[in-house]
Amino acid sequence: MAKRKSNVVRLRHMLDATLKALRFIKHKSRPDVDSDDQLLLALVRLIEIIGEAANKITPELQLRYKEVPWGEIIGTRNRLIHAYDEIDVDILWQIVSNDLPPLAEKLQNIISIEERNEQQNLFDNSSNSYV
Repeated sequence: MAKRKSNVVRLRHMLDATLKALRFIKHKSRPDVDSDDQLLLALVRLIEIIGEAANKITPELQLRYKEVPWGEIIGTRNRLIHAYDEIDVDILWQIVSNDLPPLAEKLQNIISIEERNEQQNLFDNSSNSYV
């Protein structure tokens, strides 16, 4: 049976895809997406990855970090996957240029907190084994 990936791994997948998308649009403007199929396809795929990883985050962690719009992120992924022929490039650009920068910051903060929690749990569990 495959081991379930941790929330931190999924959060890192989200952050990595977010940062790639932001790198891809650096020095770009909305019309560039219309004229560059590779850019469009890359941005769509990265948003799909962000949504898929978000969907794998446990409900408990999602509840702890309500400042992240989990439902909207997952819904956007579903829309891109299932309505692939109806992508609104204006909405895609708005997501990437306006929504991803604050998401990246939130994910970085959450990852820091969750990594500390994981380390503390490992320390607590190892301390208990010697008692």
